[in-house]
Amino acid sequence: MRFIPYAFGLAATALLGSSMLCAPSFAAAPAPAASTAPAQPTDPNTVVATVNGEKITVADVQNAMGTMPPQMRQLPPTLIYPMLINQLADQKAILIAAEKEGLNKKPDTQKLMKTAADNALQNAWLSQQVMPHLSDDSIKQYYNENYVGKPAEQEVHARHILVKTEAEANDVIKKLQGGADFGKLAAEVSTDKGSAAQNGGDLGWFKKGDMIPAFSDAAFAMKKGEISTKPVQSQYGYHVIQVLDTRTDPTPTLDAVHDKVRQALIQKYVREAVEKAAAGVKIVRFDPTTGKPLPDAPAAGAGSAAPKK
Repeated sequence: MRFIPYAFGLAATALLGSSMLCAPSFAAAPAPAASTAPAQPTDPNTVVATVNGEKITVADVQNAMGTMPPQMRQLPPTLIYPMLINQLADQKAILIAAEKEGLNKKPDTQKLMKTAADNALQNAWLSQQVMPHLSDDSIKQYYNENYVGKPAEQEVHARHILVKTEAEANDVIKKLQGGADFGKLAAEVSTDKGSAAQNGGDLGWFKKGDMIPAFSDAAFAMKKGEISTKPVQSQYGYHVIQVLDTRTDPTPTLDAVHDKVRQALIQKYVREAVEKAAAGVKIVRFDPTTGKPLPDAPAAGAGSAAPKK
């Protein structure tokens, strides 16, 4: 069994399933050809293999199939089942060999096993608390409350040249006014090497809240095709901006933001679940240098392992 590395900040991802389980490896043993594979039984308790008498059932195979990426699950069951049976048999063989060598009794291994068991229990509880809230109706309600009827947002497509001093920025403006190519000049002198080296200073489309205020205020006050006539100062230096285009971002459809909405709901209910758990216990924090309780330790239930956003 594979367990999720437990972390409240990663709970949304875990619940989405992207990091919950790894795809099985099919390299362990060759599978019989699809034409010779037997028909697949439907009873989940049907035994499909044994390893030293330990049973592997249809349910085990179906659970393993659930860990596979969607594209792999599209393969014919007559091909997938033998592969998974081989893998499950190999896994049991490894467990038996490890136990024979006493690895399960070693302190380091026991610590890892305890951590894995704790992680599984924590994630099972979180899933139980969160999953009932992720219905289609809940997603639609969140969409209606947070997207429908909201004012359309303006977006700007801009590029910039960032330099350290105002004098350098003024020199850049002078060169641009003299006909210098913006992209080439950005690649040559801009200290923002991420955008300059690859895109000639192009920052792509962004909303006002996506950038630091000084930059956004200047960019959103400019018209299409306009270049800064004065340097724009920020904590990073001095910017020379060119607005390439502007547009109004329409309200997205529910289908377009479905996954984003689902993630937002997961984050919301994971946070509430964590706070619920913390409220039911007494949390005392200690000074690691003295071993004494910290005087400003939050009251019972007030602490949370997941910061509020």
